[in-house]
Amino acid sequence: MTFVDICKWFASISGIIACLMVSLDNGRRVTGWGFALFVASSIAWITGALLSSDEPLWTQNMVLFCINCFGVYRYLIRKRPPRDDD
Repeated sequence: MTFVDICKWFASISGIIACLMVSLDNGRRVTGWGFALFVASSIAWITGALLSSDEPLWTQNMVLFCINCFGVYRYLIRKRPPRDDD
């Protein structure tokens, strides 16, 4: 198994697990860690795609990487604004 294959398999499996974590909606922390796993998956896809000269795949995952970083910020870093219970 080549390094490219390992990257792509890791990306695929981690993406599936991250998707499950986000879709379960078990709270902000689980969802945030799901997005963190999506970030790792995107990095692996980008690496595998660059090494195999798959431009559409790495382009797509560059965009997904940015979106997933926003998810990490939103669910793990940013403090929730106080709710107005009036």
